[in-house]
Amino acid sequence: MPQSSHLFDTLLHLMRLLRRSYDARAQAMGLTLSRARALAMLSRMDGATQAGLAAALEIEAPTLKRQVDALEQAGFVERRPAESDGRKNALFLTAKGQDSGIVDFTRRMRAELVAGIPDADLAVAQSVLDRIAANIARLDRE
Repeated sequence: MPQSSHLFDTLLHLMRLLRRSYDARAQAMGLTLSRARALAMLSRMDGATQAGLAAALEIEAPTLKRQVDALEQAGFVERRPAESDGRKNALFLTAKGQDSGIVDFTRRMRAELVAGIPDADLAVAQSVLDRIAANIARLDRE
């Protein structure tokens, strides 16, 4: 098997492991990886529109809508009319969303994932992953 095939399979496997681990650990908070990621981003963009948050997360607006619906139903976020355009909704963390600890949880999870890996190795890995992402973007444009 070519090395590139093995790398691709490993990346897919890592994503499945990451999602499973994160979801299991975040379940007590009523979150999934996707919802936690949306909350963490919203914590830095409180008051963003759904379109703005979707763009920041690099996902499609309909995908985010389902996540926001679930987060709103669980009491983590609320929609309010946007001040700049009453036809749009702005998203805000509720007290539960602010107190959920998801930002700290995410920071701890990220730190645990790279524990014991030297900074130089992480820099090389980041460089390789950035190149793969750029190659994907190039392929998507073709």
